[in-house]
Amino acid sequence: MVLFRTVAASLSLVVTVARLLTQPAQEPTRADSLSFAVIAGAYVLTVVTGLRLRRGTAGRLDGMVTVVGDVLIATGLVYLSGGADSPLTFLYSLAVIGAAVVLDWRGALVAAAVSTFAFTMLLLIMRLTTPVDVVTVPAARVLFVLGSNALALVLIAVLSGYLSRQLSATGGALSQSEADLRRLGRLQQLILSSMPSGLVTCDVQRRVTFLNTAAHGILHVEDNASVVGQPLEMLLPGVSTLAPRATRGELRVRTPGGNRVLGLSVSPLEGEAGALLIVFQDLTELRRMEEDLKRTDRLASLGALSAQLAHEIRNPLAAMRGSAQLLAQEQSRDAVVTKLTGILTREADRLARLVEDFLRFARPPEPQRRPVALDALLSETVDMLRADPLAREVQTEVRAAESLTAQVDPDQLRQVLINLLRNGFQAAGPQGTVRVALARVEKEAQIRVWDSAGSITEEMMGHLFEPFFTTRSGGTGLGLSTAHSIIRAHGGSIRVTSHPAEGTEFVVGLPL
Repeated sequence: MVLFRTVAASLSLVVTVARLLTQPAQEPTRADSLSFAVIAGAYVLTVVTGLRLRRGTAGRLDGMVTVVGDVLIATGLVYLSGGADSPLTFLYSLAVIGAAVVLDWRGALVAAAVSTFAFTMLLLIMRLTTPVDVVTVPAARVLFVLGSNALALVLIAVLSGYLSRQLSATGGALSQSEADLRRLGRLQQLILSSMPSGLVTCDVQRRVTFLNTAAHGILHVEDNASVVGQPLEMLLPGVSTLAPRATRGELRVRTPGGNRVLGLSVSPLEGEAGALLIVFQDLTELRRMEEDLKRTDRLASLGALSAQLAHEIRNPLAAMRGSAQLLAQEQSRDAVVTKLTGILTREADRLARLVEDFLRFARPPEPQRRPVALDALLSETVDMLRADPLAREVQTEVRAAESLTAQVDPDQLRQVLINLLRNGFQAAGPQGTVRVALARVEKEAQIRVWDSAGSITEEMMGHLFEPFFTTRSGGTGLGLSTAHSIIRAHGGSIRVTSHPAEGTEFVVGLPL
């Protein structure tokens, strides 16, 4: 209504100015001055109402004032344009329609009554103030004009009031529907954002169209813009081999955060022909725990067998070594006998050490726990191994973000570190790098031993902690198995990741 009034006042101003410009040059008449005053009043009323609307302080009283102002402006323009013969009496109808818009049907009826009263008073004043000999409009015509305008205003008030009610009801229903849609949209976004499972959709061309928050976290995707529109195979390699209605499947994908094992289901997206909906969970930790349990079972079985074999071997081995020592004491002059006796003694000692390793793996001693500064233990172990021939020309770094103390057996933990570091030295080789880091992760102290080689393959991963499995010439294959047993006895965990481009990293977790 404010915009409409502004346009109407501007058009009135243009018409008045055009009329003055088309007339011979003369001083503006009293009627012209009154016209400008009425237009100025319309502008003032419009500005005041607009400012109150902008500040949010306008109310029903402002609507009533606006309607009364519209009636007064219409009355002024009708007076200036001829009274009963004025072509602008329709302005009263606009005032009634405006009242119906801002004050409902009751306001429209009141505006019709006020307009009728104002028009009647205007004609009555004009009739009384005009000399009798100058009056040209008969009284009957004046009454007819008043009656017809009053009837028209009442009818317009009733019709506009009805339309206003319908418009208000429709607008209210539309506003409610929009509010419901907004609530549903927010609820949908909350559901998608709160889902613990990853969700990905793609179109018929197999291009990604949407990822939820969980999918971002699992796949280590920074934002939608980087993947939306990309082929689905780039995000989930191998997913297209699954059927369009695969209820369950597993997929191994490589992400910026490392290799992940996904358990996923694929189904058509209803409402879009050819589109797919993919829901998946991160099963990496679950599969790792399953592998740890299987490995623990295998190690327990192998440990029991190793203990039994070691026990059976130790007695005959001791007899063989004793016999060899007796032969060596006879001081035989035969050089061949002396040489063979030395070989027998040396190999018997080597077998004895191997049996001790078997026993240590099969029945590791109970950890003698005490508070140990892990950062100091790391530094001491690395300093001790710097003189190892394997560590020559290998760059070794130690990083400890903070001092951490844990209840551990220092001798057993040092043995684990020695095994991991020597494996790292050998894998990295000359000009390689081995890095040891210590950090707190939640309620766990993590020791990370990283080497730059990345030489462990996927096939080797499943057997890495099994006894007697080794890729090193002359190795017994018991170092990592023993390390695994020690860490498990401490209630911790040990895991490994390896890639030629990123190196190999063993992560030892110890409870704090």
